[in-house]
Amino acid sequence: MLEDFQLVDLVRDGNTDAFGQIIERYQLPIAKYLYRLTGEYETARDLAQDTFIQAFKSLRKNKDGILLKAWLYGIATNKALEYRRRKRIITFIPFNDYLKADPPDEHNQIEEVPEKMMVETALLKVPKEQRVCMVLHFVEGFKYQEIAQTLGISEDAVRMRVARGSQEFRKQYGPRGGEV
Repeated sequence: MLEDFQLVDLVRDGNTDAFGQIIERYQLPIAKYLYRLTGEYETARDLAQDTFIQAFKSLRKNKDGILLKAWLYGIATNKALEYRRRKRIITFIPFNDYLKADPPDEHNQIEEVPEKMMVETALLKVPKEQRVCMVLHFVEGFKYQEIAQTLGISEDAVRMRVARGSQEFRKQYGPRGGEV
């Protein structure tokens, strides 16, 4: 399996199959990330597609040394923020759409679905700047430095947003599911 930087080099040399490998590698994680930001399955899929279209168009123009994963998540974040500016988000998560984006394990399906829905609903009530940092850190596994680079903010700002977002999440989730 080729490393990200090797795929980027191949795409820059005109190899469109290499971009297909990038899509295969990152499409599902980007779509899940966007779902967690928007709460809408179809919107997340559309925004993920827009992310990869923009990435393909921009990849040849960018200078060497990009961190592909952080760069793609940055594009996805901007797409989600653009979408939010155009339209108010409905925070209700339909049951069927939730299962399509992140299905629970079959053995725990009955117990886990309501719990995950409460978590997702509480997460959607966290202000978007804080939610973006929280999802990148806790769900996607980004370090504070990577988040700062992806969003173009300081590490201290990331720490503050994660801390405040976590506090708001506990406030929103606490009454329904107990303190986290």
